Parts: sequence; C-alpha cells; structure tokens
Amino acid sequence: MTYAHTQKAPLCLFLYGIALACLIPACATMEVPAICIAGSVSLLLTLLAPAFHHLTVIDQGDVLAIRFGPVPLFRITVPYSDIERVEIGRTLILDGWGIHISIRGGMVWNIWGRDCVVAHLKRGILRIGTDDAENLAYFLNQRISK
Repeated sequence: MTYAHTQKAPLCLFLYGIALACLIPACATMEVPAICIAGSVSLLLTLLAPAFHHLTVIDQGDVLAIRFGPVPLFRITVPYSDIERVEIGRTLILDGWGIHISIRGGMVWNIWGRDCVVAHLKRGILRIGTDDAENLAYFLNQRISK
C-alpha cells in the first residue's frame, strides 16, 4: 500500500497580491526609502509565493514526505516509526495556513482549508492540512499498525 496526494490552493495568489499591494503606495509617494523597503518586501514575497502553489504528501518507504511546491523550499519527512497514533481533525481558524506552531501545541503544515490529519509523534504533534484527510488517516493507521 502506498499514498500520494497533492492539494492545490490559491494561497500563492494572496502572496502575489500582497507583493503588488506593497508596491502601489510606495510608488505613489515616490520616496526612495519607501520604494526600497516596499520593493524588498515585494521581491521577497514574489520569490516566496511559488513555494506555496500546492502541498504534496507522499509515502517514501519508511517515511512520510510532506512538501510545499513547486519550488521545494519547505519540506519535512516523518519516519513512520515516530508516529504513535493518528486521527482526523480540524485546524483552528487562528492556525491559518503555512508552516508554524499551532496555538494548541505542535506544528501545522497546511496550504488551504481546515481539515487535517493529527499525527501524535513520539516528540510532539504534527497537523497535516489536507483535502484528503480520511484516506491519509487510513493509510497512516495501516502503516503504524505493522
């Protein structure tokens, strides 16, 4: 049994939009410091946005790989031997999207929506955002029960 799923989302469009929104007021004022700061922020967001077009979760033998893409800046692997139990859950609205520490503890890797799989690890909790929570939870439960 193997697992591979990619969830696409418009999160990158928000980043592109914010990048553009940074430039408009700065260019309207035509002040050098404002243009430099807004231009730097805009450039950073424009370079970062391609890393958040989709989130792929894939079985790689002994580990579960989780990666944003298509630019592979952010990725992790979780050995199945580190997963103690798995359940279907939902992230809080305050958890939002991206990669960060949840206000409930543990890490969140989410690109869109609130459905997730909560993996209770030997050292912490990982919430994996997905639009395929039932299949991912089923797959992980099969892997960790061996």
